[in-house]
Order: sequence, then structure tokens, then C-alpha cells
Amino acid sequence: MKNLNQTALVAVTIAAGLMVGASATSATAAGQCGRASWYALHSRTASGERMNPSALTAAHRTLPFGTKLRVTNQNNGRSVIVRINDRGPFIRGRVLDLSKGAAGQLGFIGSGHTSVCMARV
Repeated sequence: MKNLNQTALVAVTIAAGLMVGASATSATAAGQCGRASWYALHSRTASGERMNPSALTAAHRTLPFGTKLRVTNQNNGRSVIVRINDRGPFIRGRVLDLSKGAAGQLGFIGSGHTSVCMARV
């Protein structure tokens, strides 16, 4: 009986530590600045929905699907609210991949990438 209780306590402690680590990572990811690019595919996203290039969506490496972020272009001050529905970017130094629609509202389609800051809403 004592072994069973110790095993359960260890399992609960590990699970709690993993949950704290995950929420700390998500909080850090939602309050960051960095480089963003845009993409416009017609395939399925990591969340399973079909990519709509004109929708206001984005790809982030760790934030949960459905998370809404206010993304602000640091070069011109424009901002847009996007929903995370995909994983990425897979290019070093980038923190966010935006749909073409979001990039258009932020004003950086021509350059392909820009400096952004994002905050969870």
C-alpha cells in the first residue's frame, strides 16, 4: 500500500510539473516580439482545417490551436487579431507565420517578412 501511495504521489508531482512548464512556455510565447513571415497554401493545417489564405490565422510553434493574438507590425504600427490554427514557422529566427490576409492587413506582403510583437487577447 505504501508503494502504491508513493507511486501515485510521484505521478501527480510529475504531471503538475509538466503542466506548470507548459503554461510558462505558452505565456512566454504569447508575449514575444520577433520576425514574422506569411504563407498562402491551400492544404490542411496542423489543426486539421483547410488553410484559407484570406482568413486571419497564423502558425506558431507552441501556442494551443484557437489561441487569439493581437499582432502588431513594428514598422508601421498596424495590428490585427489572428487565431492560431497551424504549427510553424520552420525557419530559424521567425516566431510567427501569418496568413496572406493577415499579412495584407499588417502591410508587409511585398517584403515577405517584418518585425512584430504579439500579445494574447
